[in-house]
Amino acid sequence: MNAAKPPAQFASDAWFKASASAAQNECVEVNASAPAFVGVRDSKAPNGPVLAFELAAFTTAVAVVASGAL
Repeated sequence: MNAAKPPAQFASDAWFKASASAAQNECVEVNASAPAFVGVRDSKAPNGPVLAFELAAFTTAVAVVASGAL
């Protein structure tokens, strides 16, 4: 199986966090600007490391959390 290689960088103007977390300081930001990948970073450290998840894995993880199964 050939895994896709994550991008070296996500578009700098495409980071966002959930509107429900606007008043919170401990949030993550998400970036879906790269084909087939989603980037996740700490909103308090925007120049820190970025985790890159394959889109399908990220979508599944969000669905599991939203369903209350995790």
